Amino acid sequence: MSHDTTRRDLLKAGAAAGLGLMAAPSILAQERKNSSDKIRFAIVGCGGRGGANLASAAQFREIVALCDVDMNVRTKTMLDYPRAASFSDFRAMIDSMHKHIDAVVVSTPDHTHSVAAATAMRAGKHVYCEKPMSRTVWEARKLSGLARTQRVMTQMGNQGTASSELRKAAALLKAKSWGDVKEIHCWTDRSGGWWPQGVERPPSKVTPKHVDFDLWLGPAPSRPYADGYHPFAWRGWWDFGSGSLGDIGCHCMNLPFMAFDLRDPISILAETSGHNKDSFPSWSIVHYEFGQRGNRAPVMLHWYDGGKKPSQDLIPGQEMTPNGCIIVCEKATLFSPGEYGGGGRLVGGAPMPDVEIVESPGHFAEFALAIRGGKIPLGNFPGYAGPLAEMVVLGNLAVWANGEKVMWDARKGEAKGTTAYDALLKQNSRIGWEI
Repeated sequence: MSHDTTRRDLLKAGAAAGLGLMAAPSILAQERKNSSDKIRFAIVGCGGRGGANLASAAQFREIVALCDVDMNVRTKTMLDYPRAASFSDFRAMIDSMHKHIDAVVVSTPDHTHSVAAATAMRAGKHVYCEKPMSRTVWEARKLSGLARTQRVMTQMGNQGTASSELRKAAALLKAKSWGDVKEIHCWTDRSGGWWPQGVERPPSKVTPKHVDFDLWLGPAPSRPYADGYHPFAWRGWWDFGSGSLGDIGCHCMNLPFMAFDLRDPISILAETSGHNKDSFPSWSIVHYEFGQRGNRAPVMLHWYDGGKKPSQDLIPGQEMTPNGCIIVCEKATLFSPGEYGGGGRLVGGAPMPDVEIVESPGHFAEFALAIRGGKIPLGNFPGYAGPLAEMVVLGNLAVWANGEKVMWDARKGEAKGTTAYDALLKQNSRIGWEI
C-alpha cells in the first residue's frame, strides 16, 4: 500500500487540532465492508493495552503476526488468532515478514516503544504506538522525522484525541470564547495503588521460563530479573517507564495542548517527595512555563501526581476527581473531570456554547482509514503526537532535578547552560537495540 503523502501534508495535520478530522462514520462502515482491501497487522505486545489494541486492529481485517516476550501471553493470544505467525523478538518478525505486513501496532512497555516503532517505519510500515510514543525528547523527534521521510501513517494511542467533547472544548478555548487562558492544572492519582514509586530495587529472582527477560529489557541497561518489572509495575522505574507523567500526562494534558498549542515550554520546575534516580518519586508537582508566541498567551501549566491535587478553591461546588484538568480563563473556568479530557463543564453552571466540529470516526479507525488512503490521523507523530509526547516527558527532566529550574531551548533540543540532562534527553541503548 503506497501513499503520496508529503511533508507539508503531515505538518498540516497538526494545524487541524481544534477542528477534527474529515472522515465520517458512514465512510468507516463502507470501508469495513471492503474485504478486498485488507490491512495486514503485526502486533508487538499482546497483553494489557496490547490486547485491546489487537481487538481494534482485528476489526480492520487481518492479524498476520503476533510478538510478545512472554510465552504464556503469546500462546494465549495464538488461540484467538491461530493463522498469525508468532515471534518473541519484533526485530526478527519485521525482518522475516516485512513483505506480508502493512502496519505494526506497538503496545510494549515505554522503553521499547521507540525502537519498535522506528524499526517498523524503516521497513516502510505504518505504525500505531501506545502513549507516550517515546520516553525522551530525542526519540520523539526521531520518530517524527522517520514518519516524514518514510511517508507512513502514524498514530499515538491517545483515545481522547478522537473525543467529540474534547474537540468541542478545545475549539471553544482556541477561539478565546472565555478570553485568554490564565493558568492550567492537570493531575492524576497515579502512582499510589497503581504501581510503586520512590522505592528500592526488588531482590533478584530466577527468570520465569516463559519470559525472555533479555528481550524484555531491549535497549535498557542489563539488570537481573525481579518481581515488579514484568508485566506491569515497570512504569515506576526510570530505565523502563516514564512515571505518572508518561502514563497519564498525554491524556490529561491533551485538551490544553490541543486548545493552546502547548509546544516548547521555556522552563520546567518540579518539587517531589525525593527519589534515588532509579525509581520515580512517590509524588511530584511540575510547573511548565510557556511564553508568548503569536496569538498564544503566556501561561503556566501545573501538573500533580501521586495524590497531590490543585486547590479545591479553583472549582467551588465541584468534586475534585482522581484525574482531571482545570483551565482558568479570563472570563470563566473550565473543568474536565476525567483523564481523557472529556465531560468539560463551566464552573458555576453556565451552559457550554455550541461549536461545530468534524466528528472522528473513532480513534483506531482514523489510523486504519488513513492506511486505506483517507485523511491523516489527528494524532499523527509529526503534526501532533510527537510534540505532545515531547512536552509531557520534558517534565521528567525537572522531576529528576528535584527543585532546580530547567531552562529549555526548544530549537536545539537541550537544557540551557548545562549538560546535566543530556542522558535523559537521549539515552544510550544496548548494542543491537539502537534507533
